Amino acid sequence: MGRVVIRRGESDDFDAAWRIVSEYFDAVGVVAREDRAEFLTNYFGAGSGFWLARDGEEIVGCIGLRPLAAIPSAGEVKRLYVKPQARRRGVAGHLLDAVHEYARQVRYTTLYLDSKDDLTDAIRFYAKRGYRPCPRYNDNPQATVFMSLALQ
Repeated sequence: MGRVVIRRGESDDFDAAWRIVSEYFDAVGVVAREDRAEFLTNYFGAGSGFWLARDGEEIVGCIGLRPLAAIPSAGEVKRLYVKPQARRRGVAGHLLDAVHEYARQVRYTTLYLDSKDDLTDAIRFYAKRGYRPCPRYNDNPQATVFMSLALQ
């Protein structure tokens, strides 16, 4: 594997983004899934984004950010996924850094995320990156872990 490049997806990246997020849904066993139209609305609009990690032509990871309507100046981190063959190379950290940078640009003050307690590696990863447990902020039926990060 070569050098991984992180880039915010544009409209011509939609099909590739949908493919990797669909792989993520299956890999993690996501129950509350967007359809293609919801995915487009959630991640390809104002205050949102979907970042892709590419190793050459292959997409090896992704992460999304969308506004959190219920909480002013807040965004929600979603769909962080790195393909198994690209793990342990810092890809997840670079994806999260890209989201943090964009969130600051659009003036979010807090980021939230939800997960499930069997994703222990993900929860540890977020904790190492400064995310802390917080009260439930959504009605995702599968989520059991809720975390937030105050941006500086």
